Amino acid sequence: MKYRNIELRKFRKTDAIRLAELANTQKISRNLRDGFPNPYAKEDADKFIQNCMKQNPTTIFAIECNGEYVGNIGLHPAQDVYRKSAEIGFFIGEAYWNKGIATISVNLICDYGFKNLDIVRIHAGVFEYNKASQRVFEKCGFGKEGVFKKSVFKNEKLWDEIRYSKICLNI
Repeated sequence: MKYRNIELRKFRKTDAIRLAELANTQKISRNLRDGFPNPYAKEDADKFIQNCMKQNPTTIFAIECNGEYVGNIGLHPAQDVYRKSAEIGFFIGEAYWNKGIATISVNLICDYGFKNLDIVRIHAGVFEYNKASQRVFEKCGFGKEGVFKKSVFKNEKLWDEIRYSKICLNI
């Protein structure tokens, strides 16, 4: 999946060193769930990439900008009565923030998900202090569904989570 200079592609084993470099920072981990390791070592990257390479269909992709690996994006399909929905998540290396990469990547993966994964709804939960991700989802046509008051415990503090969704019923 490609648009202009941004491409979503399958992971390569050789991405591990760069992934560890980009992900090993508090500025990245503070916006992600605690399952995302901090510190983030090459071994964490190796394990993550191995799991991504086994996916069928692929739902987690490397993000490239101008041929350089800059982050990850994924859809996580739900199950049971929620099987027509998927949660979206992403991170972009700090050096690549505010360049439009996230917005293009979110649009690309939404198109992919709606066309290839038999889903009609993509949703995201964003921590209240992550204004940049809130703007990305709003620019990509996600609607704010609500605020889950003090539902996130991150870095020893309670935070609100803002929920966004995008619906596509006719592809």
